[in-house]
Amino acid sequence: MRSLTQPERADLDLVAVLHALSDPVRLELVRLMASDGEVSCSPEHLDIPRSTLSNHWRILREAGLTWTRSEGKARYMTLRRDDLETRFPGVLAAILACAASPLRG
Repeated sequence: MRSLTQPERADLDLVAVLHALSDPVRLELVRLMASDGEVSCSPEHLDIPRSTLSNHWRILREAGLTWTRSEGKARYMTLRRDDLETRFPGVLAAILACAASPLRG
């Protein structure tokens, strides 16, 4: 299995983070991790093609919003809350506080 690109805390870029959070699906994935902790690569309540979901996870990971760990063929994502808070104090909390949840039923 190939190595996943996951930036170090010092390399997190605010523009990349905000871009990653600008998509409703990615914002919902972040909200899900913020409330549930570790999330599998295919959350049950999202009706999105697996390939599209994989692309969203990649964007979140490469922007530095998530840590990804592999277990066999499955991948599990965790929100990098501490790293984000250290680099950009209050940004994630502010976005999560005012973001609606458009994808949940």
